[in-house]
Amino acid sequence: MPEQTGETRDEKLTRNVGELLQELRVAQAGVQILFGFLLSVVFTDRFHDASGFEKSLHLSAVVLAVAATALLTAPAAWHRLLFRTGSRDRILTVGNRLVLVGLVCLALAITSTVALIAKVVYGGIAMVVMAVLAVLLFGLLWFVMPFRLNPAEDQLTGPPR
Repeated sequence: MPEQTGETRDEKLTRNVGELLQELRVAQAGVQILFGFLLSVVFTDRFHDASGFEKSLHLSAVVLAVAATALLTAPAAWHRLLFRTGSRDRILTVGNRLVLVGLVCLALAITSTVALIAKVVYGGIAMVVMAVLAVLLFGLLWFVMPFRLNPAEDQLTGPPR
């Protein structure tokens, strides 16, 4: 049964857009910190001695951080450009999809960065181990657990006993 809030459709859309934009503020802070770190690495002496693989891994992390930034800021830009056009429903639908893809890019950018650090400090085996652990952590916390907590599932299976 859908949640009854007593809101009109327009009030609900307004609230949902506000909630989406607030959630983006949290994700965007992480992207900005990561991106700043990745940009500064290039200007260190040690980076110039990095292997081609390490430089490629770094560049992939930068590209993923750029993609995450673009995807996670798009709904805010759209809201600013379209907020008086009655497009809230479309902003929410498409914006939600972009945010999910942006979170995947953020998780992969962080994973690539952790893998790069592990590779430089400890070697290839540590890189693989840390990358797998990071992917599992993000996958479980960001994508598996929400589906396990989904109240719609409880309605299908009944309350826990």
